[in-house]
Amino acid sequence: MPDVGEGLTEAEILKWYVQPGDTVEDGQIVCEVETAKAAVELPIPFDGTVHELRFPEGTTVDVGQVIISVNVGGGDAPAAAAPVAEAAPVAAAPVAPVVEEEAEPQGRTPVLVGYGVAASSTKRRPRKAAQGAVPAAPAAPAQAAPATVPVAVPVSVPEQLNGHGPGAGRPLAKPPVRKLAKDLGVDLATVTPTGPDGIITREDVHAAAAPVAVPAPAAAPAAAPVAAPAVGTPAPVVAPAPVVPAPVSTDARETRIPVKGVRKATAAAMVGSAFTAPHVTEFVTFDITRTMKLVDELKSGTDMAGLRVNPLLLIAKAVLVAVRRNPEINAAWDEAAQEIVLKHYVNLGIAAATPRGLLVPNIKDAHAQTLPELSASLSELISTARDGKTTPAAMQGGTFTITNVGVFGVDTGTPILNPGESAILAVGAIKLQPWVHKGKVKPRQVTTLALSFDHRLVDGELGSKFLADVAAILEQPKRLISWA
Repeated sequence: MPDVGEGLTEAEILKWYVQPGDTVEDGQIVCEVETAKAAVELPIPFDGTVHELRFPEGTTVDVGQVIISVNVGGGDAPAAAAPVAEAAPVAAAPVAPVVEEEAEPQGRTPVLVGYGVAASSTKRRPRKAAQGAVPAAPAAPAQAAPATVPVAVPVSVPEQLNGHGPGAGRPLAKPPVRKLAKDLGVDLATVTPTGPDGIITREDVHAAAAPVAVPAPAAAPAAAPVAAPAVGTPAPVVAPAPVVPAPVSTDARETRIPVKGVRKATAAAMVGSAFTAPHVTEFVTFDITRTMKLVDELKSGTDMAGLRVNPLLLIAKAVLVAVRRNPEINAAWDEAAQEIVLKHYVNLGIAAATPRGLLVPNIKDAHAQTLPELSASLSELISTARDGKTTPAAMQGGTFTITNVGVFGVDTGTPILNPGESAILAVGAIKLQPWVHKGKVKPRQVTTLALSFDHRLVDGELGSKFLADVAAILEQPKRLISWA
């Protein structure tokens, strides 16, 4: 499982596009995974034949775990490896996983955060060469297999992958497992490893944290490699899979849905934002009739032919003009340095409701785009989000966010800041209401905007001026020209 986004430690396998026996080519998409930020399609980095899918769909896998093994040496390689395991069952546990995992790094670049792919490949190549000589010399396995056992511990590949040197007595565990142990208060030095090459797995940590609750699963992995070396390695990880699928119905009156992926990340981010940044929300209700008329004119004109024109487009443009007039609103609070970071660019985020939860991709350098360019960017952003194809990069680096709750018929709300930003604008429903216009009560298109901002760096005056400017532009859209 590669690191498909900055800081991510796990991903859920949504769908496999290949099955054992299928032929794959370098760059071919083999599966779709969902991280805490988005759904991502994973390509295979080499040519060969699929030997095994290590995890079923719906399983959450740590970054760095082997999820697929591919035979790149021809169709006879898997069959030739079997006699080795049978001839030397004691060495099967450390040898079999190395053979299958070794095929994957060939031709790859180091893409895993904290994982030294190149270094591990160097360590494993001599072992693979010795293994490859086994079919040609039947007597070799009995000699080569025992020789591999003592080498596996001091020159441990997982230890190299963790970014550590061969320190004396350091427990072998991948970064996500170390974090889990830290969260559960488990000393890795006291944990009995059951993974290949003596690596500590998540199940080992859970067993150490609650030994009474996990006696049977802890014993099962030890016997699995002897019975089936090729598939025994992932068995401890796949065991908890029944807990993962959603929804899991407990009875006729309740349904429990595991919180994971995008929804889990959104929940954590919102809690962190709500209890870190002191939120202040201000509201303004105004007549948006002229902007609605301008939307109709642009739709029927030739300048915007073929482009999507809607109120959100002009609201976004009004926000960009208001940011230019009030640049301090486009900033961030650096807690570590105790500094206000003023951004001289606007990466405009648009909150989008998708089947996988709330996503907030942003338009890079939206401040430099013309109205037609902004329309095209908005259309692409929204359609990509609804299709579940938003990349992690598209959701990073936002500076200001717009959330349109009006599409659900809601007047307005008090939005929570997107982490790392200082303000967010909620757009309410646009409704025909009685309004005093030129001294008379007339039916006019009216809406309400709500601006939430971080009061550590945006005071009431700045927030009020910005919100008033957005409303003034939308009330008199000719200001898009005169104020730009």
